[in-house]
Amino acid sequence: MNTSRYISFKSNRSCLTFLFLLFAICNACNRKSVKETLNNSSSGIQLITKAQRFKIEKVDGYFRVNIINPWQGADNINMEYYLVRRDSVLPAGLDSADVIFVPVKNIVCMSTTHVAMLAALGEENTISGVSGPGYIYSENLQKNIKAGLVADVGYDSGINKELILTISPDLIMMYGIGSESAGYVGKIRELGIKVVFNADYLETDPLGKAEWIKLFGALYCKEKIADSIFQSEIRLYDNLKAYISGNATERPKVLLGLPYKDTWYVSPGNSFISKIITDAGGEYLWNDTESSVSMPFGIENVYLRALTADFWFNIGSISTRSEIEAVDPRLTKLPCFLKGNLYNNNRRTTLKGGNDYWESGTVFPHLILKDFANILHPELFRNNDLFYYKKIK
Repeated sequence: MNTSRYISFKSNRSCLTFLFLLFAICNACNRKSVKETLNNSSSGIQLITKAQRFKIEKVDGYFRVNIINPWQGADNINMEYYLVRRDSVLPAGLDSADVIFVPVKNIVCMSTTHVAMLAALGEENTISGVSGPGYIYSENLQKNIKAGLVADVGYDSGINKELILTISPDLIMMYGIGSESAGYVGKIRELGIKVVFNADYLETDPLGKAEWIKLFGALYCKEKIADSIFQSEIRLYDNLKAYISGNATERPKVLLGLPYKDTWYVSPGNSFISKIITDAGGEYLWNDTESSVSMPFGIENVYLRALTADFWFNIGSISTRSEIEAVDPRLTKLPCFLKGNLYNNNRRTTLKGGNDYWESGTVFPHLILKDFANILHPELFRNNDLFYYKKIK
C-alpha cells in the first residue's frame, strides 16, 4: 500500500469535509440572517387588534403569522408561518417548511370553532376531515359527512395518520391542550403535512376569540371578507354592551357550571365567559379571581358562595331540574334553583352531541351577550327570544 498516497487522500478528504461543514454553517447563518431581517422588517402591517394568542403581519408578497403559546401552560413558545400565494414566487430566505401556499383548498379541522369560521367565510366545503363528527352542529357539514366527503381522522395520539395521508390535506388546523400535543403533531409533520395550532379557546376576550377568523381569511385569501365580518361583530358587541351599561340599574349575581363527582371546576374571573357576564350587566361570583385554567373547588365551598347567586348558567349537559337534583340534592336548596332562574346553553344541539354555542358562538359573541342580557335584564329588550340558551324547567 502506498502510505503517502493514503495519507494524502485522507488529508484531502478531511479538508473537503471541513469546507463542506463551513459552507453549511455559513449557509445556515445566511438563512438565519435573512429570516431575522424578514422578521425585524418594519414594512409589515399588523392586522390583529384584539386577540393575544396570534399575530398576522402583511409583508410585501406574503403574510407572516405567529401563533403564541398555543396551549395551556405554554411559555415563550412562538410558531411562525408564512402564507404565500400559489401563483407567486417564493420570497428569498423563507424556509419551505414554514411556508403554506394559499388559498388553501383542502383542510382538516380538529375543532368545531374552526368549522364555524370556515362556514362564515363560505369555505365549509373545503373541509375533508374532522375530529369527532358527532360533535359538529353545522347541517351542511353533517350532509357532507353522511355523503362520505368528510372523514373522521381521530384525535390526539389516536389520530389516523394513514387516513390523513390518503386525504392529503393542504393543512391540518389543530388545537393543543398541553405540551404533549407537540409530540404527535411532530409525527404528522414528518409525513409532509402542514400543521397550524389554533389557540382561539385560550383567548379571554370574546372579540379576541372572534378575531381568529382573520387567520382563516388569510389562509383562503379572503382577508377583506374576514375583516368585514369581524368589524361588524365589534360594532354589534360594543353597541349592545354600551346600551346595557347605560340602562341596567342592577347587577344580578351569576353562578356557572356543575360539579363533576366531588369537584366543581370554576371558570376564573379573567375568563371569556366572565367578561361576557360583566358586559351583560351581571356580576360573576368569581370575578375577583385570576387563572389560566379552570379552578377546582370542593362542592361545599362553591355552595356557600352560590347561596348569593340570582341566576345559574351553563349547567353541564342538564336539560331538566330533576337532573340537577340527581347530581347533588343540596343544589335544589339554592335560591336561584328555587326561583327557577336556571338557563343552559343547549338550545341549538344535535342528538349526537353537537352544540352550536361552542361552534358559531365563537364567531358571533354578540349573540351570547344578547342572550345573557335578555335573561338578566329582560326589561331592556322588546324581543326576549333566546338564541343559544333555554330555560331549564
